[in-house]
Amino acid sequence: MRFQVNRDVFSEAVSFVVKLLPQRNPQPILAGVLIEADGSGLTLSAFDYEASARTTIEATVETPGTILVHGRLLSDIASRLPNAPIEIAVEDDGSISVTCGSARFTLAAMPVEEYPSIPEVSGSSGVVPADDFGTAIAQVGFAASRDDVTPVLTGVQLEVSGQTLSLVATDRYRVSLRDVPWDGEAVEATALVPARTLLEVGKTFGHAGTIQIAFSGAGDREIIAFTAGNKTVTSLLIKGNFPPVRRLFPEQTDHYAVVNTADLVEAVRRVSLVLDRAAPLRFTFASDGVTMDASGSEHARASESVDAILSGGDEVTLGLNPQYLIEALGAVKSEFVRVTFTSSDNANKLSPVLITSQTSVDQAGLDSFKYLLQPNLLLR
Repeated sequence: MRFQVNRDVFSEAVSFVVKLLPQRNPQPILAGVLIEADGSGLTLSAFDYEASARTTIEATVETPGTILVHGRLLSDIASRLPNAPIEIAVEDDGSISVTCGSARFTLAAMPVEEYPSIPEVSGSSGVVPADDFGTAIAQVGFAASRDDVTPVLTGVQLEVSGQTLSLVATDRYRVSLRDVPWDGEAVEATALVPARTLLEVGKTFGHAGTIQIAFSGAGDREIIAFTAGNKTVTSLLIKGNFPPVRRLFPEQTDHYAVVNTADLVEAVRRVSLVLDRAAPLRFTFASDGVTMDASGSEHARASESVDAILSGGDEVTLGLNPQYLIEALGAVKSEFVRVTFTSSDNANKLSPVLITSQTSVDQAGLDSFKYLLQPNLLLR
């Protein structure tokens, strides 16, 4: 096999396919990138049995063929080569030469016959706007759990209903939800996608124009595919029942406060500096603003107030995890934020607060982003 390819195009393609591979893979063969060269150009693929990435690029192919080479090493080399065309060839001894300008590398070939087949997707599909989908992933993905003890909570639930695709994530202490338009087959479908994979999809495809999403497979091999342009990412779905968190969102939202988002973020960051790790921050929402109070173990104290408008009810005092609140405020994407105080039928249980966007002091946001955060018990 022998081909010539543009250095920047090749470097970007290799970088894309290796992004989803784990840093340490128990099977060395899965650290490889499969490169297939034929008359139409190059196809580069990577697969670790759970996620795959594939892209096609133009190249001048002198001799068709297929090679498997260590992905991260090839990516590091390609990103540092001089600005000149790259030539890659299989030598007589079976090694792989990479030549660019005066730079030359010789890499060991990995056994192609031992590499698993890349999954193909041919099920029901639809299209979503890439910018909306990328934003939705960023607004929801951070709320998924990072604890592998409960795998279903490490994923983002995608739900297709009519002309809407919903993204939902929770880690038991918070729930994040966002809807985006769905243009495709009128199916009722759900897919629980690993948050790590979905976040990479959002970063990579967020400015692609449109993204095609397809569902395929059955049983233990259900997969989902995301395609934009010449790139495709597939992911094995997480098995299990995602908790019915939609019912936690309140119907009535009359008791709420509206606060400037940036002002609240900065105040929370300052006041929480004196808090012990994971300790809640005390918030008092009143008619004249919201006040934050914190007491640390080193006898340090801090307090700060921010202007706020309280509507529909009396003063509210509660404790919130400051980091969880800051992450929510970063996801709001609006100048103001609405903090709604929900009610519960259980008098012994704290009711969550609902965080949504607010276009102005008087105008609710137009997007569908919703974030529920469970308050913490405050020590008197």
